[in-house]
Amino acid sequence: MAHVPKLDMPLEEIRSELDRLRGPLRIAVQRAKNPFNVGAIIRVAHSFMVREIILIGDAPYYRRASMGMEKYEHLRSVPDEQAFLDLAAEQGQRLVVLERDRATGNLWDGDMPLDCTLVFGNEDTGVCDTICDAAEQ
Repeated sequence: MAHVPKLDMPLEEIRSELDRLRGPLRIAVQRAKNPFNVGAIIRVAHSFMVREIILIGDAPYYRRASMGMEKYEHLRSVPDEQAFLDLAAEQGQRLVVLERDRATGNLWDGDMPLDCTLVFGNEDTGVCDTICDAAEQ
């Protein structure tokens, strides 16, 4: 495995540089039953340079699964679904829910806006009805 030297920049400067590259996409996750999965989502979201990652609920996530990427990302925690919907309305976020049980189309054919918030549910119950009902897609 190749050794990558440590960046010789303060964390806030690294974040600032990454912010210049970020797209408008946000990710929201109803906390998963398996804390490893949320950490993995944070790691993958970092690869896509999302604007923000919103964690809904108060279940912990496994930081090792994020491989340290949480320190470079804009993570926001909200206590529950209503707090998430209030935040989304306040910021004018367009919600796109990825939920198999209430699907009205598929990911490949959807007309997904670039500036949306993709909402993912947990492994057992998916995305709650309250958020699904408020979603644009």
